[in-house]
Amino acid sequence: MTPALAAITFILFFTLCYAALCAISPFGNCRKCSGFGFHFKTDRKGRLRPGKVCRRCRGDRKRIRVGRHLYNLAARIHRDGTR
Repeated sequence: MTPALAAITFILFFTLCYAALCAISPFGNCRKCSGFGFHFKTDRKGRLRPGKVCRRCRGDRKRIRVGRHLYNLAARIHRDGTR
């Protein structure tokens, strides 16, 4: 097996696995708050306390995956173009 063929096989495998993940689970944890919905802050004694609500996910703790967002966009364009 040549290195180029191995690289193409790996990229194709990775792409298909990511597409399956986006189809099975379209939402993933928010990357900014790690799925907690808020940022941590420490009080004067050094203990962790919940802080402000995460601005990226607005406290929902989940965000749509990039692949699923692109699929939804393509499906919307196709649907609008065939009406």
